[in-house]
Parts: sequence; C-alpha cells; structure tokens
Amino acid sequence: MLLEASGIAASVNPPALTPHRKARGVTENQHAKKRMRTLARSRVPRSRYGARYSSTHRRPRYYERFHTSSFASDITEGDMTAGEDPVVRQAAIDALGNMNGTVVAIEPTSGRVLAMVNQKLALSGGAQPCSTIKLSVALAALSEGVIDEGTEVPLGRRSRMNLTEALAHSNNAYFEAVGRKLGFEKVQYYAHQFGLGELAGYQIPGEQLGTYPEEEISSKLGGVGKMCSFGEGISMTPLQLGALVTAISNGGTLYYLQHPNSSDEVASFQPRVKRHLDIEPVIPELSDGMAGAVMYGTARSVHLNFNEESILGKTGTCSRAGTRYGWFASYANTDVGRIVTVVFLQGGHPTFGPKAAEIAGRMYRNLYDHKFFMAGAAGTTSPPTDLEKVSTQATPQE
Repeated sequence: MLLEASGIAASVNPPALTPHRKARGVTENQHAKKRMRTLARSRVPRSRYGARYSSTHRRPRYYERFHTSSFASDITEGDMTAGEDPVVRQAAIDALGNMNGTVVAIEPTSGRVLAMVNQKLALSGGAQPCSTIKLSVALAALSEGVIDEGTEVPLGRRSRMNLTEALAHSNNAYFEAVGRKLGFEKVQYYAHQFGLGELAGYQIPGEQLGTYPEEEISSKLGGVGKMCSFGEGISMTPLQLGALVTAISNGGTLYYLQHPNSSDEVASFQPRVKRHLDIEPVIPELSDGMAGAVMYGTARSVHLNFNEESILGKTGTCSRAGTRYGWFASYANTDVGRIVTVVFLQGGHPTFGPKAAEIAGRMYRNLYDHKFFMAGAAGTTSPPTDLEKVSTQATPQE
C-alpha cells in the first residue's frame, strides 16, 4: 500500500528538475514561442510595397454609389434635325451608341451647330464641368501673366509641373495653386468673358442657363482652388463649353451658337459674334497641353479609333449626388473640315472623361471615313463682315 501510494504520488508530483534540465526546458520553451511568432507573422498579409499589416488596421475602401444609368435608349427622340449636317449627325449618333449622353458638333468659323444629338440633355441646365474648367483657368492665368507655358509650379517638396503637363495629365494640384494665385475676382471675370454664366446660343428654343457663382465657394468646399481644379460650385452646359473651345480653335472669336431648323435657315445663315477675346497670343501655349492630353495624357483613348488627324482636347471626370459626369471637348486641327465637338456623358461607373474621348475618336473616324476632312467635303461658312456682327451687349433672345 505504501508502494502504491508512493507510486501515485510520484505520478502526480514529478521529481524536481535539476538545474541542467531547468535550463534546457526554458530554452525549448523560448524556441517554441519564437517559432509560433514566426508562423504568425508569415500569415499576416503584405501590402503591395512588401510591408506586413494587420487586417485590423486596413484602411476602409470607399465605394461610391451611383443612381443614374450610364446607358439609355431613344436618346434622339424629339431632336430637331432639319437644319443639321446629315453626315455629322449620323457620325455622332453612331459614335455615341447607347451611352447616356449628348454630342454637340460646331463649325468653329461661324458658330453653326452642325449636329446636336440628344437635344434635351444638350440644352439642359448643365452640370459640374469637372476638369474642363481648367481651360478657362489656364487662359485667365496666361492672359494675366501669372504663368507661361514653361512656368513650373511647385506641387510638393520635390515635385514641379508646367502648364503643358498639367493640362495633359489634368493635374488638380497645379490648377488649385494657379487659381489661388489668380484670386476669385479674376477667375470669375475671365469665366464670364469666355461665356460661362450666360446663354451660349442665339434664340435656340429650350436652351437653359448654366450658372457661375457670384462669390467664392466656402473654404470647407475648397474655395477658389477647387473651383479652378474641377469646377466645384459651377454649372456648365455643353453649348457653353462648345462656344469656348470654338473661340480657342479659331483664334479668339466667341460666336453665338446657332442651330438652324430648316434648309432655308441654312441657306440664309449669318454668323453672329458675341465678342472678341484677346487670347490669340496665348493659344499656342494652351494648345500644347490640349494636344498632349490626346497624344499621351487623359484623352489618349481618342487614338483607339482615330490617328489620321491632329486632335486637341480636354477631358473631365467628377460626380455629384449619385451621378458621375464624363466630359471631352476637342477640335480637329486640320486645314479643312475643322470641327469642334463636345461629348457629355452622365451615369455611373462606366461614365468618365476618357470614355467621352473614346466616343469623340469614333466620331472623328466616322467623319474621316466619309471624307469630311478633305477639301470641299465639309460645309463651310464665311466669317462675318463687320456689318454682320452683333453687339457684344445684345442678348441671345433679341
């Protein structure tokens, strides 16, 4: 009994470890813990830069929800087309397809609207211009001598950028800095000179007015910097943007846009000048950036469909209240068949500026295939004489 008891006691209370065995046991425990830590670290995911991070410290991903469809049917229903160029209109319709948007094509030597697809949207109250507002800001800064084409604006401790690259890549920080340097009063003055905040058309039925604020938006919304980088607080229509790009393409003549409604109106068409803009000396500095956008920047998707002629343009992408906007304003820089196009899209994730540029590329391809860019193929209207010009004080509804 005593032996059995002693045996039980021995099993419950094992003999004490010698100092040598104690040291060995501690070492083994340390190695085991080390192996467990190594195994745990190996299972922690790595970032794309190789650093490990804990799943509990991941930055939450933000998914923007959109309530507007990027696609639509019957977008041409109700369009008035009797005075449009049939070749240009069909090219625009085919290029737009079933995207929820509008295409406006303008003859830059007269302000005649050659085609306006989805007129209900084209004539609406407009939308945030996104990065297309950079054209107005760049012209203002060049006109004021705040920058020139080679001026490098510091964007950080080691980063600088000039106007050409900023336009080509649509750099927001560059235009925020330039806008703050100009100040709201000058930014607003030039915007009004370029036709923002006023009707672009002359007696175009149904045209609504895009708006430009009378005062700088609040600093909480980014102030003048955000107004100049992607048009915060501004509403611009496709016609307003088309009129501005028309003036850029023709050397500074801001026309009233006119949309003939019959063959008789086409035959008797007379251009109407709204005002002359003193921008001709700075247009080459601006056009380099617009050309860069198409060649290697945000609008390079034009080249998915068209490479034969030089295209200059500017994209824009932003969203508001559940709708994303995609803009692309451009002109074909050719000796004949010069044309201005504005593509404006609205919808969800498939809608953005490069998509609008791709659509413009398809339209230019369609026009090229129909010999539009050949001498004598495109309809042209002679620039107005002094007797045909209207006063800059005249209103579009006279």
